[in-house]
Parts: sequence; C-alpha cells; structure tokens
Amino acid sequence: MGKIIPISKTNQQIQKLQESKDDLEQLLSKIEYSLHQTQNMMTKILIVEDEPIIAEDLAMMLKNSGYQIAGIANTGTHGLDMLHTRNPDLVLLDIALDPSTSGFDIARIINEKYKIPFIFITSYSDTDTLRIAREVKPGGFIVKPFKKNDIIANIEMTLARTPKSKHISLSKINEHIDAPLSSKEYLILCSISEGLSNKEIASQYHISINTVKTYIKRIFIKLNVNSRTQAIALLTRL
Repeated sequence: MGKIIPISKTNQQIQKLQESKDDLEQLLSKIEYSLHQTQNMMTKILIVEDEPIIAEDLAMMLKNSGYQIAGIANTGTHGLDMLHTRNPDLVLLDIALDPSTSGFDIARIINEKYKIPFIFITSYSDTDTLRIAREVKPGGFIVKPFKKNDIIANIEMTLARTPKSKHISLSKINEHIDAPLSSKEYLILCSISEGLSNKEIASQYHISINTVKTYIKRIFIKLNVNSRTQAIALLTRL
C-alpha cells in the first residue's frame, strides 16, 4: 500500500505551487513591461506645437512613458527642419501653426517625403478641419484639452497599425549598416517597401527609370542584399 500523505501537507504543497505560479506571473509581467519600455525608448517622437507650455507638457508625458523626444518645434518651418535633421519615428502635430506652414502642409510633406506616421493634436474639430484631416490620413486625431492616456493610447495604436518598415527612421537603418544611406536612397527604399515599381518610383520623384535603377543598385550594395524581397525582409528584422 502506498504512503498516505496528510491532507495538511498536501494543502501546503498546493499553496507553495500557487505561490510559485504567482511569482512566475509577476516575473513575466515585469519582463513584458521592461520589453515594452525598451521598445518605447527606441521610438523618437517629434513634437510640433506652437504653444510652448503644451509642448513641454507633451514632452514630459512622453518621457515618463519611456519615449525619446526627437525635438520640439514651435513653428511649422522649425518642424520641417527637425523632420529633416532629427529623423523621428512619429510626429505629434498641431494643425494651427504659423500662417506660412500649417499642420496640414507638414502632413502632406510627411506623406510625400518621409513616410512616417503622425497624429494631429488640435483645438479644432469642425467639419472642414475633419474633412481635410481625413484627406491626409493621420494615425490619430486628438482634440485639446487632452489626457495623458489619450496621447499614449493614440501613439501605441498608430505604431501598431503602421507596417514596421514604414516607421523605421533613416538613423535607425544607418545604425545597422556600414555605409549609411542618403536621404534620397532612404526615400527610394521606403517606396520599394510599399511595393512600387521602378516606373512608379521614377514618377513619384520626377527622375528617370535609369536613375531609379542606379539608386536601387547602391541601396542593395549598402544593405548587402540582392533583391527587393531581401531588402524588405531586412527592414522587418531591424
């Protein structure tokens, strides 16, 4: 006959197993949080907002959530400069900026040249504003006054919906290769990742098909790949 284990001892063993399970769940939760924070730290966000107090509030919210601040621009012109020099992964974009360059103007330039997601943050939600906003396809639309949860949720949802190859910045790609891509090569690479043909790329950037082929050859050499498929696969691994 087998040995009879007292019920009290069995209960103690069950309790220890439950405690071990709880400890493991807490550890996994901490690991998941750490990985999430690490991913946030790799995401550079540009703030384009003409009200300095609001811009600083946004920056503090983002830093507390682990994001990097690519820069703060208080005018449209300054925002365009930072887009070119800071290589952000995402832009928080006010609509009503200076008269010469509105948030809509910047959004169109982002769509045409930079291929990164952006989120509008604005005091306006009238019919005309919403109509134009839909045309430029922002990742999100937040009406002031806003809460931290609104900002972070919109950022995370926007990044989750964006194909990874589209929100890898030039600086991130260049961190992984010996010979850095130029800004124009980066734009051509973005077009490749979108599945555009050589003819479509030539039309998009107003250059000849032979020039496109030359750019692509240089890109393949710098990425150490032999085809479009390999180039796209490399982007998804970064």
